[in-house]
Amino acid sequence: MSLINDGSSSHGGESVVDDHGRQRSTCGYCKSSDWSSISHGLSAETLTVYDYQALIDRGWRRSGCYLYKHEMDKTCCPPYTIRLKATAFVPSKEQQRVSRRLERFLDGKLDVQPREQSEHTDASSSGKVSVSGIKTLGAATSEEKNKVEPILDDLSKRVDQGVQRCIQSGDFPSNMQIPKASLQKVFCAKRKKLAEGPEQLLYTSNIAFPIAAAIKRTQTSEKGEMNNAEENRLSPETVSEMLLSAMSKVGEIPGMSIKVCKGHINFLSDAKDSFSDKDVVPNGNISKGANSTCEGETLHAKMDSENHQAKKRKLEIHLKRSSFDPEEHELYKRYQLKVHNDKPADVAESSYRRFLVDSPLIDVQPSGDEKVPFCGFGCFHQQYRVDGRLVAVGVVDILPKCLSSVYLFWDPDYAFLSLGKYSAMQEINWVKENEAQCPSLEYYYLGYYIHSCNKMRYKAAYRPSELLCPLRFQWVPFEVARPMVDKKPYVILSDIAIPQSPLAGPTTSEYEDMEQGETNDNFMGFGDEDDDEIETEDSHIDSDPGSKDKDINNILIGLYESQYRYKDFGQMMTPAGRKQLEPMLQSYRKVVGPELSERMVYEIS
Repeated sequence: MSLINDGSSSHGGESVVDDHGRQRSTCGYCKSSDWSSISHGLSAETLTVYDYQALIDRGWRRSGCYLYKHEMDKTCCPPYTIRLKATAFVPSKEQQRVSRRLERFLDGKLDVQPREQSEHTDASSSGKVSVSGIKTLGAATSEEKNKVEPILDDLSKRVDQGVQRCIQSGDFPSNMQIPKASLQKVFCAKRKKLAEGPEQLLYTSNIAFPIAAAIKRTQTSEKGEMNNAEENRLSPETVSEMLLSAMSKVGEIPGMSIKVCKGHINFLSDAKDSFSDKDVVPNGNISKGANSTCEGETLHAKMDSENHQAKKRKLEIHLKRSSFDPEEHELYKRYQLKVHNDKPADVAESSYRRFLVDSPLIDVQPSGDEKVPFCGFGCFHQQYRVDGRLVAVGVVDILPKCLSSVYLFWDPDYAFLSLGKYSAMQEINWVKENEAQCPSLEYYYLGYYIHSCNKMRYKAAYRPSELLCPLRFQWVPFEVARPMVDKKPYVILSDIAIPQSPLAGPTTSEYEDMEQGETNDNFMGFGDEDDDEIETEDSHIDSDPGSKDKDINNILIGLYESQYRYKDFGQMMTPAGRKQLEPMLQSYRKVVGPELSERMVYEIS
């Protein structure tokens, strides 16, 4: 009988796992009340980054120290592992807009600022007044600000009341995030562009534009693609007309009328404007045409430019190894409570640690012997700070072949910056930049893609992506796989990539990346069972004990800090003990694969 005394891998450390077998639970995606989510679970005491890379390339993911892989042909919402090659990434127009918006914010050229920051801005020190999260610049005497703010506040409240009426009447969805209304004073050069007619245009609001965008995002995530009729119904022009109708029920404004034009909500007066054009200057470009005669425009344009220079912000991105940080936990709590409506009990420090801090991954430090990125391999937290303030944290695993995104949480005050999209692009760029140092590091893994869940489809917007076949573990381009998953949730994706000719062997496309040594025979037809065979927890195990005994002989067993191959360990067991253990080992070997079952330690407590 041979005893394995040294189970450490050549990379330092070894993977030790505890098998939980098949797990059933309710589904958080389709919200089914049945226990329709079916997966296999492992707890990892320790896990090498090389073994975890091999696991995620077989459809596994981790949450803290818990590893799970769905039984794709049986679970209600099959999740496909999705990735993209970083150097092939092509940002969409929307993703490019996100980058430009953040650049404008950092340059001080974006009107919107975080509400919390807006409320604490010292207006007198920089000539700024803050109204509902919108910055305005001006000569900034106390008397002038006292004139403008009450009017803008009152009009903002009226617009907000109109928004709430539209929500109550069902015109707007109740489950979307709607920004607070903001208004700007209109100047001579812009009046003809925003209004038609003889009335004197005083103030305008573009609230219909972000509302239309928010409605479109909400309905697209719930229904998928929209037709032309729905698109037209969501235009800013239509939204502004809905708001005008709702605001007319709030009550009239003495000496002022409300009209809409090209999606803007305009407040007009027949009387002469009670404030001069130099009272308040909106943050933005001021038209300076040759025919402009508005007093003070040149002066305020110059002030606007100078203030932009003064208001530049600094974005810093720091990568650090996973550890508990009270500041990160506070941000996580705010995010979960405000964005996901979690209960306070669900965001306690202990649950946060289990979810996003605890990790079984064995850190690999950079060394001269191996080509690894400057930070090494392991679990990391990437912090995003604006002028020192923590605004987002991305939890990532950096592995030999990829950066794997685990979770992102961000400051709700900065929702307008679309930090989820921005951080994904930053993580893709990180892979590009570090591939020179670590040539094996080529891919960005986005976690699971669930085609049957509209809220998860956003991951396919990062192109060109590819999905993992649940049977043969080949990578298939998303555009090739999409027609298949459109028809049914569970699909053997590689069927479309494998030639039908009996003379041809397995082939791969430029996107496929099968590990050397693996063939289709190794996977024992996983996923071929019929749904009606789910009767017992072990019904998916083949009933040929003779062949299975040979398959499990080399599984590495851990007991009392010693290690054995099962062919030796089984000799120490009673026949009843072997009968109980062997089906579990067969199931384990099936879901982790032959190579890992012989390399990772199967812990028996």
